[in-house]
Amino acid sequence: MTREVGPKVDANPARKPEPVTLQGRYGRLEKLNAAKHAAALWDAVKGHDEVWDYLFHGPFSERKDFDAYIEMVASREDPYAYVILDTAERPVGFATLMEIRPANRVIEVGNILYSPSLQKTPLATEVQYLLARYAFEELGNRRYEWKCNALNEPSRRAALRFGFAFEGIFRQHMIVKGRNRDTSWYAMMDHEWPSRKAAFEAWLAPENFDAERQQKKKLEAFRD
Repeated sequence: MTREVGPKVDANPARKPEPVTLQGRYGRLEKLNAAKHAAALWDAVKGHDEVWDYLFHGPFSERKDFDAYIEMVASREDPYAYVILDTAERPVGFATLMEIRPANRVIEVGNILYSPSLQKTPLATEVQYLLARYAFEELGNRRYEWKCNALNEPSRRAALRFGFAFEGIFRQHMIVKGRNRDTSWYAMMDHEWPSRKAAFEAWLAPENFDAERQQKKKLEAFRD
């Protein structure tokens, strides 16, 4: 009797993230560099301790501790960090590609820090479009993951908004800052990316925003 063992797939490994520039309409991403970006990032997030609630580090009360953290993040190969720059060239956050598994062509977007000035802007969504496009089209991944603390409702809503599918909760998955973390898992597949890409591009188009830069249609509406 022949048993099913799964369809054959392209087993060539994905590429690892590189120090590329990902240019968008509302800003861009480039490799995080502590010497270039730490000071402006500190200005963008200082006094806003809430942005660190679900991250593995922070908040930071001292600039020297923040600088050391940014230097550590910028030096790592996994997670691989990209700074987010707005159209005025101001660093307003960073995001990383992480849990990099080239042999399985799997990568995760995570360790995302959005300053208050970045949150709920077109650039906040464009960042996710640019990283997903890079992960699928340039690096050649077949699975793109999003994981977050199961108590982090904004992150869970964002995952669904961006087109990730909920896959379950890993209970007692981590201890973070001395607290239990149950982790919600989401993922997007390479065969799903074309429809997600089309929705992102339609939402990001200038004609989807009014004079006050408010959206006319939600991102989810373009997928529906």
